[in-house]
Amino acid sequence: MIKKIFISVGEYVLFMKKVFRRPEKGRIFWRQCINESDKLMLSSVLLVGVISLFIGGVLVIQTASNLENPIIDKMYIGYMVRESLILEFCSTMVALILAGKMGSNISSEIGSMRITEQIDAMEMMGVNSAGFLVLPKVASATILSPLLMLLSLALGLVGGWVVVEATHIIPPPSYITGIKAFYNGFYIFYSCFKMSLFCFLISSIAAFNGYNAKGGSLGVGHSSTRAIVVTSILILFSDLVVTQLMLY
Repeated sequence: MIKKIFISVGEYVLFMKKVFRRPEKGRIFWRQCINESDKLMLSSVLLVGVISLFIGGVLVIQTASNLENPIIDKMYIGYMVRESLILEFCSTMVALILAGKMGSNISSEIGSMRITEQIDAMEMMGVNSAGFLVLPKVASATILSPLLMLLSLALGLVGGWVVVEATHIIPPPSYITGIKAFYNGFYIFYSCFKMSLFCFLISSIAAFNGYNAKGGSLGVGHSSTRAIVVTSILILFSDLVVTQLMLY
């Protein structure tokens, strides 16, 4: 088992070395980046937005139900909702959602090209297939993912505000005051950095599994499942490491 893990890590490193080789034509690379941005990131906006709205509302209700002490200012409910969204949900939880959606998309697409021998044909023509297919996906996912995190944060706060206005579980001005209180800009950078790292792991690991798919359509499905499982575990592990290094 351990030997198999080390072999996989070595193959992944060699694969990424091949991926980050200089693109053969810059114009084609940037055109692919735009296409991949639309396919991977923009297509995820609706899913992330809907989930963020509901989670913001749920966080307000849960936090308010646990802060019923009259001594504690209701403003702290908005503050705790904002911190929960910034520090964990809008990066880690959204990344876990994207691991299923974006990871399976990338792995199945590249895996299908592998079993239909399209990648072999590219290699025979002298094209760096790994760089041509994977680098635009990794670049677009890594660069644009912080914008998705900021969108999730904004919609999560809006979702909380909608619940406050609809139920008056706390005074709306107190919620707004809590959102503005004790703001720490470093937390935004921390969350954006985590999101970029997570999306790099999602795109690169999914592409690696798809690129090495074997055994027909069944092998493509197996590679997609393996990519999602491995990526989810690495997201949680890297979340722990990055939090320890950046916050303490």
